[in-house]
Amino acid sequence: MRSLVTLLCLAATLVSTRSAFAEDWLEFRGPGGLGHSLASGLPTKWSEGENVVWKEPIPGKGWSSPVIVGGKVFLTTAVPTGEDELPAQSLRALSLDAKTGKIDWDIELFQMAAGRRVHGKNSHASSSPICDGKRIYVHFGTDGTACLERDGTVVWKTNELKYAPVHGNGGSPVLFEDLLILNCDGADTQFAVALECPTGKIRWKRDRGLEPDRGFSFCTPLLVKVDGETQLISSGSDAVFGLSPTTGEEIWRVRYKGGYSVVPRPVFGHDMVYVCTGFNTPVLLAIRVPGAKGDVTETHVAWKLTKKVPLDPSPLVVGDDLYLVSDDGILTCCDAKSGDVRWTQRLGGAYWASPTFADGRIYIQSEQGETIVIEPGAEYREIARSNVGEQTFASYAIADKAIFLRSEKLLWRLQSMKTTAAQ
Repeated sequence: MRSLVTLLCLAATLVSTRSAFAEDWLEFRGPGGLGHSLASGLPTKWSEGENVVWKEPIPGKGWSSPVIVGGKVFLTTAVPTGEDELPAQSLRALSLDAKTGKIDWDIELFQMAAGRRVHGKNSHASSSPICDGKRIYVHFGTDGTACLERDGTVVWKTNELKYAPVHGNGGSPVLFEDLLILNCDGADTQFAVALECPTGKIRWKRDRGLEPDRGFSFCTPLLVKVDGETQLISSGSDAVFGLSPTTGEEIWRVRYKGGYSVVPRPVFGHDMVYVCTGFNTPVLLAIRVPGAKGDVTETHVAWKLTKKVPLDPSPLVVGDDLYLVSDDGILTCCDAKSGDVRWTQRLGGAYWASPTFADGRIYIQSEQGETIVIEPGAEYREIARSNVGEQTFASYAIADKAIFLRSEKLLWRLQSMKTTAAQ
């Protein structure tokens, strides 16, 4: 039954613009960026000695989520290089063997000068890598963007993307054909930009053309298929845009005056894009995308939700349901088509990471290191809870029948001992 639910949900919501191996996890939130996995046989509970294949110390600090391709795990980190109160940082990329956890290579890509502040819950390496199956792309906000071969060879580096960051960097890149696309939303200027994958040169740059009171945001864009064409959904302060990923040309926009510091990545399902509008009073907008042209604020917002909308965790669509985890631990399940709330549940704890649907279950991770596994459906049904004993802000990666979880100091491979023995 779970396998059937998984396939039906993915058929309804999964959008991918490039080929990928079924067991690889190539970007933040996995294939299509929607937080879905086709994996089966995953563990629902773990502890010391139970379903922990390995745990590997990771140098420095970073809240980027891992990506996995070809049996290798890639992630970024920032390592302090001085004794100052706000020390200089070595901005690095790492590769680990997915089977053993052994670090294959650890390479410095950029150096960041001392004196830079980030939000207390942020890091200097919070943008997740992305992989096209061959090369790895990493982004450190205004401090630099780079492309590497999977063996660690640096193909190119650039630090042309300049804006005034607030609280550090956060949004991750996406890939479309031969373009690496990013949101760059600072206090001074806000734009989306596409870099050429082979060279790192700017192909197009689209200014948002707004004058928000607070321009900074940290949202990862999303690629969706609409009316047979791919659109780039790019959220920022005060508005979300549908852009052509090829040229950056604006197709449509929806305004939400006063929304800023937008973090949750949009999701897509039922011909609607679900967007969270950020601080101070978050609203979830369900936007009908087919036929949207120009400013569609008054015509294409199908419904809104105003209670317990997340500031940081991304939404999750599973079949006809939309799941939202608020930062203060309220889980809401609502009808994805109408917005009618089916149920709410207080989970306890605080939340930053985005939930994941895999093996017919929903995995939810708190900042305190606790994972809560639930059964999707018409009522709240909890399956298990586990805790790794460290802070967890990064979202899950899933590959090879295993969950890869990044905590404050460690990277974990969590896998059912039964499937491990079978391998």
